[in-house]
Amino acid sequence: MTYIKDFDQLGRGDLDEAGGKGANLGELARAGFPVPAGFVLTTAAYQDFVNANGIAGRILELAALPAGASNDDYETAARQIRTLFAEGTLPGEISGELRAAYLRLGQHMAATGEDAGTQSSDETRVAVRSSATAEDLASASFAGQQDTYLNVAGPEAVAAAVIDCWVSLWNARAMAYRSRNGIDPSTVRLAVVIQEMVDADAAGVLFTANPATGRRDQAVISAAWGLGESVVSGAVTTDDVVVDSATGKVVRRRTADKDVMTVYSGTGTTEQPVPEEKRRAPVLDDGAAAALARQGTAIAQHFGVPQDIEWAQAAGEFFILQARPITALPEPSDEAPTEWPLPYPNGMYFRASIVEQLPDPLSPLFADLIDGAVVRSLNALLGEAFGKNVVRPGDVSLPTVNGYAYYYYSNSGMRRVMGQSLTAMRALAQGKANMGIKGWREHSHPKYRGTVKFWAAKPPSDRPAPELLEGISALLDAGAAYYTAVQSIIPIAATSEIMFRSYYDKLVRRPGDPSAEVFLLGYDSEPIRAEKSLYDLAVWTRERPQLAAAVTEGPAAGIAEALRRGRPPAGADGVPNVDPGQWEEWRSRLQRHLDRYGHAVYNLDFVNPVPADDPSALLETLRYFVRGQGKDPHQRQQSSADRREEQARLISTRLGPRRRAVFRRLLRWAQTAAPVREDALADVGLAWPLMRRMLLELGERLTASGVIAAPADIFWLRLEELRNAIDFGLAAPGAAITGTDRPARAEAVEQRKMLWRGQRKAAAPQLLPESRWMERAFGSMMPARTVQRAGDVITGVGASSGQVSAPARLLHGPDDFATMRPGEVLVARMTTPAWTPLFAMASGVVTDVGGPLSHSSIVAREYGIPAVLGTGVATQRVSSGQQVKVDGDAGTVTLDGSGAP
Repeated sequence: MTYIKDFDQLGRGDLDEAGGKGANLGELARAGFPVPAGFVLTTAAYQDFVNANGIAGRILELAALPAGASNDDYETAARQIRTLFAEGTLPGEISGELRAAYLRLGQHMAATGEDAGTQSSDETRVAVRSSATAEDLASASFAGQQDTYLNVAGPEAVAAAVIDCWVSLWNARAMAYRSRNGIDPSTVRLAVVIQEMVDADAAGVLFTANPATGRRDQAVISAAWGLGESVVSGAVTTDDVVVDSATGKVVRRRTADKDVMTVYSGTGTTEQPVPEEKRRAPVLDDGAAAALARQGTAIAQHFGVPQDIEWAQAAGEFFILQARPITALPEPSDEAPTEWPLPYPNGMYFRASIVEQLPDPLSPLFADLIDGAVVRSLNALLGEAFGKNVVRPGDVSLPTVNGYAYYYYSNSGMRRVMGQSLTAMRALAQGKANMGIKGWREHSHPKYRGTVKFWAAKPPSDRPAPELLEGISALLDAGAAYYTAVQSIIPIAATSEIMFRSYYDKLVRRPGDPSAEVFLLGYDSEPIRAEKSLYDLAVWTRERPQLAAAVTEGPAAGIAEALRRGRPPAGADGVPNVDPGQWEEWRSRLQRHLDRYGHAVYNLDFVNPVPADDPSALLETLRYFVRGQGKDPHQRQQSSADRREEQARLISTRLGPRRRAVFRRLLRWAQTAAPVREDALADVGLAWPLMRRMLLELGERLTASGVIAAPADIFWLRLEELRNAIDFGLAAPGAAITGTDRPARAEAVEQRKMLWRGQRKAAAPQLLPESRWMERAFGSMMPARTVQRAGDVITGVGASSGQVSAPARLLHGPDDFATMRPGEVLVARMTTPAWTPLFAMASGVVTDVGGPLSHSSIVAREYGIPAVLGTGVATQRVSSGQQVKVDGDAGTVTLDGSGAP
């Protein structure tokens, strides 16, 4: 039997025989890349060794550890498996073929002068590298899981190193890694690469895409003096160089103080000090870095995906020692901004009010449209509240800084507004300018609903493009005007709760009495009604076991896809695994829920779907309820209401007439205002489902015409670009741009997405310009802390009492909701009413933005879970899986310094 394959006999299709490393090296060698000479001892040799020694079954028994096995369990199994291999004997046929192949390699190297330092072919220095079948894959690299042996010389030493490589298939870290990635131990085998050693002057790692930013147009090089294995293991300090792949220009360089290098020593390696003249010298100059980057780009193009490449340089030439796909490469992004330039001078910038529901950088089209919409709504409201000529053109706007929305107030406009604040307070108290609860109920809410109804009268597909853009602008204007009106309810609700709390705590409460929040719980509001509707659907589903199983099995995305297709989910055989009639009834009930509550926004930027567009995020909570987890919201609400009424009765009974009258009056005010606030906020997104359908209809037309690559790319156009496309007839059926190999705005869209992702990494200041006086004057009014101390304790506002210690779950938006697990602490920049279903699963809530009277606090109190809000930095400091202690009384979040597991 032939156990040996030379590199030129292998390619990427030989994974089962040569393992990931061996198959890739063979592919590179056959394609003409500078790979040091070598061969592969195939997986058949491994299999025949374990079979010949009768240890195959015992290995699998020892490796079959249960889920959640400890490191000690893996170490014990690994030691026992190593003993099995040590007691085994290498079959003669394998030993003979290995020895002959090694001697041939030595003869080849001697003939070509590649190993001039070797006395004879049986002293050839080689690297012996593990090459597992579950290795160097696009889904899991297994980098560093198995072992490599360097500077091995002599047939016996090579044979011993081969057995050691086989053993490393079953070391503790490799077994644990496979378990985490769901790879069956019985399916893995190991080939071994035997390859010429390169007497490297320098070596390192090359990523053909930037692993930090995901940018495919940048190559990142880590370089050190000497051999490269220590670079891969992280044992030595390296230079880091970023190269523009298209131009070869070095765009960033960090030259380290390199004090240690790895070199050959006898039949192994050792570390020695770097010569003084090389310590601070760059390992690669710009020309060498560009040449290496070009080599990497060619390899990535050959494989069709970005590559993680190990390289060595000897006598000025580069050699490729290994290449594998980069796993878990993020989408391309720019670097996070560090400067915050102001678009307009002589003014102040605040991230408050409507901006609280815009936690991310804005998509370009939304940014262009929302600025005018907000300015028009604010000018109308402020003009009526403060009087004519108080607010002038240019006084107020909603610009972006690094993509983040800010309210801008000119200094002169701010002075005029502050001078008329008493006039505005009287207007608010009297319900003028359609403000306050009365103005919302009788004017703002009906008007908003009317605008949505008007534009919903005709399907988007039946409207010409100019009419669609007009409708989109009108709906966004209506939404902005509605949100502005809602802002007049928030101070009423806040004032009512503050006054009740203050009166109760100072003049009524005695030791043993409940906290003030008990008297404000158990009332209906739109988010609570939505939760009860979802729970009722779950109860109905649970009563039908076949349907319940179909809904809860597999990922929620699969159920969402079945909903989009209009067909029930099917098994592997393609046959529906639920009665079609039950499925249709369930789908109809879910649709009724979405028609009633599906307009709740996760984020006001219309680039984000709402539940009516994509119910995937909502399905996670529905499935949670279907499994019988969580509390019945009807019972929870009734229990809170009963306690509230009983405590209010007891308190009223013991108070004298005057204090009882004030207590009841303030309590009624607070109990009336708080639910209205939640009802008003929940309907901010009434226009969003229709507006998104109209936008995506335009996107479909622009995709067909060749302007953009996909309908959703419309969100990344500038308003002027969209108008121009409409004016030129490119949003009309049948229009097309010809003569181009890709959509006209595709590159611009990609660049804007990349910029947006980089901006999203930044923590936007709450106040601009950043100055001590701005912080002193306005910091306490902002919805997030602007200053945090270092250490393991994050401070915020205690918004719901209680303490809990649990793993954190960092959620950036609905795309992450599927990762939430029951009992975790929800950590987010902010939450809106659309996030409420997640509170049923959470043990606590932590946000960057918010306060004791925000939506998050109100809902957290209803659920009886602790909440710390307004931290400003939680999403920057907390990792998913990290253990945290949330203290809703102290307003602190304590981090476990060990981080995520």
